[in-house]
Amino acid sequence: MKPVFLAAAMLCALPCALPANAAMAAGAQLEGTPIVIGSEYAIASTVFGTDRKLTVRLPAEYAENPDQRFPVIYVIDGGSAQDFPHIAGIAQSREMNYSFLPAIIVGIETVNRRSEISPPVRAEMMADYADQLRATPGNSALFRTFIAQDVKPWIVRNFRTTDHDAIMGESLAGLFIIETLFEQPDLFDDWIAISPSLWWDDMKLVRSIPQRLKAMKPGKERIYFALADEGYRMEEGVERLADALRANAPAGWQWAYVPFGNSETHGTIYHPAALDAWRLMYGTPSRVYKPYGDLAAGSYDLDESDKAKLAKECTLENSRRTTPEATRLGQERLFYDCLLYDLGQRAREGNWGG
Repeated sequence: MKPVFLAAAMLCALPCALPANAAMAAGAQLEGTPIVIGSEYAIASTVFGTDRKLTVRLPAEYAENPDQRFPVIYVIDGGSAQDFPHIAGIAQSREMNYSFLPAIIVGIETVNRRSEISPPVRAEMMADYADQLRATPGNSALFRTFIAQDVKPWIVRNFRTTDHDAIMGESLAGLFIIETLFEQPDLFDDWIAISPSLWWDDMKLVRSIPQRLKAMKPGKERIYFALADEGYRMEEGVERLADALRANAPAGWQWAYVPFGNSETHGTIYHPAALDAWRLMYGTPSRVYKPYGDLAAGSYDLDESDKAKLAKECTLENSRRTTPEATRLGQERLFYDCLLYDLGQRAREGNWGG
């Protein structure tokens, strides 16, 4: 199957001396070079009985290292006109700063998201929800089946994947992710829910989580959830989730609750929180190097201790977690140590990072 490329055209600026109408006429004739950010595929869905669209971005290493396999991050509402382009941009930024591990990004397009990824509601509330949403809610279980039976097998057949998968989404998609964590926890390893709509149906899902947690087996689930400056019911739902995990998270679960309420709204949180989640979940070790040239106040020759540190490969196991703020205090003592930066927003609570 041939991919349909997603591209953004580069526009060339005309000299200011041209009259506006002449510049517009000339601009209409310009042909830029497409910038490819990913590929879109139509796959046959046995669940929906029709073709559905996936968007895929491969890391640079995919072509460079033909034997290497990569984890997959699935993005709900990940169509080419949805959240895929800006999430793909975050993935591309890693190829500039190497602050997190490479992954295959798979956007799963939703056609009628308010129907497809929402949980059921009480029968007496169905008419109200359908009227407000202009869609019939309650088909999240079917969408999970679509992911399990159609999407993931297709990705595994066509790309070099590892057995480590993540799922992420914002708002209603965040609600879908938290519901999926408790309905089908073996479907993914990592769970990223950004401003999840846990107010849904009088917080029915989150009210059930304390008892569900008590019944769940130990595992290796990793959960990141964040919250923007939201209304009362949104905040109450997320606080209830944090309460439940604090009290009853199964052994082996790692979780972090990161508030963005002082800096982000519901409309602006997704991009910074997605980056924050990836840097926490997939952060890579780094070092502080001695400055040289005009940056140095003196000569910084390598001594034997420096050489010994540099000879050691940095891994997650031998790296010390720190922050940029901490490394500014007494930086000379940190030269060439293996460091794992806790970048971005701080978790308010949880048992992971910090």
